[in-house]
Amino acid sequence: MGIHITTTPSSNIPSKTKQVSIPAYQVLLFKMKLSTIVFSSLSILVPALSQPLEERDVFQTVHLTFHGGPASYELVIPADGQVHATNNNISVNIIDAPDYNAISQCTFYTNSEKALASGITSQGLQQVIVGPPQPITGVSCFGICVATYGECYNTQGQYVGPCCNGFCAATRCRPWIQPY
Repeated sequence: MGIHITTTPSSNIPSKTKQVSIPAYQVLLFKMKLSTIVFSSLSILVPALSQPLEERDVFQTVHLTFHGGPASYELVIPADGQVHATNNNISVNIIDAPDYNAISQCTFYTNSEKALASGITSQGLQQVIVGPPQPITGVSCFGICVATYGECYNTQGQYVGPCCNGFCAATRCRPWIQPY
């Protein structure tokens, strides 16, 4: 059992009919190779297409706590690059940034010169140290950062972004202080 192919020559070649027979095992081999190629292609394409898109806010949300002596206040803003007023006159010396890389991705506005330094508490909380203490009049933050244990490098080895509160090691964002 096989395939029989009959060919008819064109008009300028003498009229002869040629019959070619392809054995059944070669037809079966061809079908197996074709199905292997098709299924291999599908196995690569389907998982990529079936991944749901990651849902995100338009901008990442930044949570900041401003400390000045015994007083403190909280500010929640989008990382949209816009300046957001704090509407508070407390002289701030420490800003807690538990979920955003504030020292690198935020600008803190004051009415006079200031120096900013990064700090980490014994519990692993990221802080921005303000010197000298003074009121923060506004804050603007931009960009995204990767949450703790999120991928800072993807499976293709491409950089995803800075870690929000920790450091990148072995493709993952790790906390500043290990929990054990």
